[in-house]
Amino acid sequence: MSQEADREELVTTPRRFAVTCFLISMLSFSVLRLVLYYWFGRGSGVNFGTLATMFLLGCHADLGVALLLTAAVLFGYLITPNKWFARPEFRAAWQVGLVVFWTAFFFLLVVEFHFFAEFNSRFNTVAVDYVLYPYEVFVNIWEAYPVLPLLGACAAAGLLVSLILRGVAWQVFEDPQRVSVRRKYVVITLLLAAAAIASLHWRQLRFSDDRVINEIGNNGLVSLVSAAITRDIDFPAFYQTISAEIAEQRAKTLISGPGEYFDGKSGNLSHRVEGDSSRPRLNVVLILEESLGSEFWGSLGRPGKSLTPEMDRIATTYGLLFTNFYASGNRTVRGLEGILCSFPPLPGDSIVVRSRSDHVETLARLLKRDGYSTHFLYGGRGLFDGMRSFMLRNGYERFIERKDFSHPTHTTVWGVCDEDLFSRGIEEMRELSKSNRPFFLTMLTVSNHKPFTYPAGRISENPNEKNRNHAVKYADFSLGQFFRAAESESFYKNTIFVVVADHGARVYGSQNIPLRSYEIPLVIVGPAVVGGPRRIGRLGCSLDVAPTVLGLIGRPYETVFFGKDILKNSASNDWVVLHHNRDIGMFQNNRMVVLGLNKSVDFYRGDPKFGVMRKVATPDALDEELRQDAIALFQTADTVYTRGNYRVNR
Repeated sequence: MSQEADREELVTTPRRFAVTCFLISMLSFSVLRLVLYYWFGRGSGVNFGTLATMFLLGCHADLGVALLLTAAVLFGYLITPNKWFARPEFRAAWQVGLVVFWTAFFFLLVVEFHFFAEFNSRFNTVAVDYVLYPYEVFVNIWEAYPVLPLLGACAAAGLLVSLILRGVAWQVFEDPQRVSVRRKYVVITLLLAAAAIASLHWRQLRFSDDRVINEIGNNGLVSLVSAAITRDIDFPAFYQTISAEIAEQRAKTLISGPGEYFDGKSGNLSHRVEGDSSRPRLNVVLILEESLGSEFWGSLGRPGKSLTPEMDRIATTYGLLFTNFYASGNRTVRGLEGILCSFPPLPGDSIVVRSRSDHVETLARLLKRDGYSTHFLYGGRGLFDGMRSFMLRNGYERFIERKDFSHPTHTTVWGVCDEDLFSRGIEEMRELSKSNRPFFLTMLTVSNHKPFTYPAGRISENPNEKNRNHAVKYADFSLGQFFRAAESESFYKNTIFVVVADHGARVYGSQNIPLRSYEIPLVIVGPAVVGGPRRIGRLGCSLDVAPTVLGLIGRPYETVFFGKDILKNSASNDWVVLHHNRDIGMFQNNRMVVLGLNKSVDFYRGDPKFGVMRKVATPDALDEELRQDAIALFQTADTVYTRGNYRVNR
């Protein structure tokens, strides 16, 4: 071979190495997309043109990521001193490094598949939040999935790829090029990656009316980075807005109900709610049930055998059962934000983890102003999602967490089992009832969460099967045990018990905000306020829990809550607000408006209970009114929070 041919070979060999890495990445992303479509998208009914668009735009989304991964491999080539290339130990280390790199790459794709199975979504804000708490997440993955077999399969794939690349890599090592030439390869690859990513527009990924198809067409790492950089998003910059004065007035109209009076000050939502100050200050026990969606409840229409016989009995025998109730989000922090703070779910982070939440209004703070003792009981670590910090800064006097349970019956990475939580709750209530103060006790459960294990012998199903439905049955069993124990206590007759899910079990549905999967139960029990069983079909959401409970107590109070008392307000003013990833929405009268990034807006109509909400191409006057109301609520919420006004100033 001539010297010129030799030089050409030296130039083209690194190119072949880079191109091979790039093609393997692109092929892997495409295979994952095919698998996701086969498992989760085949029933969507979309036409061939939409499917072709899904794969073409998906390749565009994959392009930048594949180039970045290629640049990462080439970077190792760049920083290696020339004298190392001939050493056998270096070549062995390089081979091992390639195996590790590609094993991690394939394992990430496997994780993404399982994430999609749970959330019908590429990596999103949930994934970002989970990354911040690696202990719970990685241990949960270890307990819930066959990690070693999956890792072994990924390692085998990684070894295969490294062997494919070995021949090309060895040719590169035989006569390494100058650093300036190697640097050129890295820079060119990075520039190509930047160009590919810059040309990927957010609206481009909303090519279909079917949310799941859009998600399949995306790339998981692109989605993850997008979610991470929009955690503390500037609402006016990215979402539709209206005049601040009009927004505030509309919001006050939506919030106000009979016997409620605003103070009239601009930029402040403080309003007084009438009541009878001579009425007793009843104890309140709020039970937040992890992921206990309505889909499991026989009393809420589950076909076949109910998974919640205990709560069905309680709700239909002596409880108020709300049958048209929705979570405001799909994370526990969204449930806490809505239920405890009666605050709309802004895009970006929940106010539970935002930085300006040192003095926000909560049900605990409000009841504390009326003389209540306030306590939060959690089976997990208070560090997770900053719960301990938030609760103690915002009205709770005491926070009990996992480390305060000396001999738990059963634990998972998420915390102690529901039985232990409820037993401790009974003990705490006994002690609290000995004082002259009424108490507000909040309990947050963790058993109904992957890996779905629980103490053996409580229900007939084997906990080692790690089945979601079995965990639901155990959660229901524990609630039944709790209410049997509470009914025998002296404080029972003076206490309001509230059972509500923080969010549904999983997200499914084609809408940008799949409303049907957000349906949750709300049951209120207590002889002091519930004379007999009632089914209440009024539309409500997480924000309405606190005002409705306060209405049952019947005492006057002042607050800045956004929610409404469902039992008192007019049905014509029933509405719910929701959050999914970076979309926010409002639902009313079988119409839903969804506000998205870059000031996008989508309209839907239909009954979510029958899963027939369809996207509307031509909105009418009622759709436009709903859009204005949704903007008003979210814009006003963003304004009062960012200005530090979500509080009662006294």
